Amino acid sequence: MLIDTHAHLNSPDFDEDRHEVINRAIDNGISRIINVGFNRETIPSSIALAEQYDFIYSTVGWHPVDAKDMTPQDLDWIEQLCSHPKVVAIGEIGLDYYWDTSPKDVQARVFREQIRLARRMNMPIVIHNRDAHHDIVQILREEKADEVGGVMHCFSGSWDTARMCLDMNFYISFGGPVTFKNAKQPKEVLAKVPLDRLLIETDAPYLTPHPFRGKRNETAYVKLVAETAAEIRGLTLEELARVTTQNAVTLFGLL
Repeated sequence: MLIDTHAHLNSPDFDEDRHEVINRAIDNGISRIINVGFNRETIPSSIALAEQYDFIYSTVGWHPVDAKDMTPQDLDWIEQLCSHPKVVAIGEIGLDYYWDTSPKDVQARVFREQIRLARRMNMPIVIHNRDAHHDIVQILREEKADEVGGVMHCFSGSWDTARMCLDMNFYISFGGPVTFKNAKQPKEVLAKVPLDRLLIETDAPYLTPHPFRGKRNETAYVKLVAETAAEIRGLTLEELARVTTQNAVTLFGLL
């Protein structure tokens, strides 16, 4: 059995066939799904999805792309939602220097506020990092994020960055890009991550793995990520599934 540790099944991309997508995931051996709410629109729909399916859980947080829109009331709202029985982490939070839709100082402030919230609530965090490796690590260190740990979602950095994150009590998660033929660095990092810190995900509907690259991603395809990870690590699919499932259960406190 596999766990997709990062999906957006509440996305409008699934409005026409969401139930069928979820059923295909079950048919492909996915036992649980962590669905991510990341702004004012997606948090309620992510929680609603988790309430509808007993094997789906939700995170709540504020994405760096939307950082400029977050108010103190939104942060209070996220704090209140942390007590929901299906909410298992705060995220996805972090920095995004690629899209540049929110000023960097605003992104950093919102990121820090949510790390502090996670420490108050004793909840793990889900990190979004795009083109901001140095600043992500610095803020995690300064805000003592190691006290709660979490996951580096769809990791794309170097082994040096991964090692610093591992030292701060983080898991390293890989998605569709690790299946691409030219994905040299992600494959090299995956080969070195300790097995007890390895996670897999889809980020559906984004970052679709080979051979479906360019099409809509879905949770069933986490099996393709698992197969690639197993090959890189010299494990059977069953062994890889057992390890990554236990890691997800431990990190997110799943039953």
